[in-house]
Amino acid sequence: MNKKKRAQRIQNILHHLFPDPEIPLQYQDPYTLLIAVVLSAQNTDRKVNQVTPTLFAKASTPQQMLTLSIEEIASMIKTCGLSNTKAKAIWNLSKILVEQHKGRVPNSLSALEKLPGVGHKTASVVVSQGFGKPAFPVDTHIHRCAKRWLLSRGKNVEETEKDLKRLFPKKSWNKLHLQMIYFAREYCPARGHKKELCPICQWIDEPSD
Repeated sequence: MNKKKRAQRIQNILHHLFPDPEIPLQYQDPYTLLIAVVLSAQNTDRKVNQVTPTLFAKASTPQQMLTLSIEEIASMIKTCGLSNTKAKAIWNLSKILVEQHKGRVPNSLSALEKLPGVGHKTASVVVSQGFGKPAFPVDTHIHRCAKRWLLSRGKNVEETEKDLKRLFPKKSWNKLHLQMIYFAREYCPARGHKKELCPICQWIDEPSD
């Protein structure tokens, strides 16, 4: 089975198991999504969703966020880990949005990646889920599965992203990256993975036709 056929079979399975994957982070608009994604670094979506209602009740716009001190933000996001670093990033990026972007979140990767605390993956999530533009955010789950499924030999998430973008149709990227995350968590975890029970890994080593 060549890589293209393998990718198509994988995509069919993902569509069957997760036809309408929900965005795991709770948000109201591109700004609250951006803040939630910044908070999700080295954290779980569940923990972020426990923190953001309180934070967004106080500040759901860049202008409102600037009325809080960095210390106040840090205290509200304490359970997310790296709270001081994330609080500084949130305050500083909010300041830049107000001063340079009229309080709006830019919809381009390049502009987003210039913001404090925003790397390529965070920017890709915001572009994809906040603006509906094609992007393929690759996290550790997707990176792991792409290797196990023989779709990429990428040494890092950046290389894996390029490989996956070449394999899958652009129109499928936004849904596909969510499907892969949900699949990885349920069937293809980093630890305790049982190949014979995984709907994809159980056949991935079949000889080429």
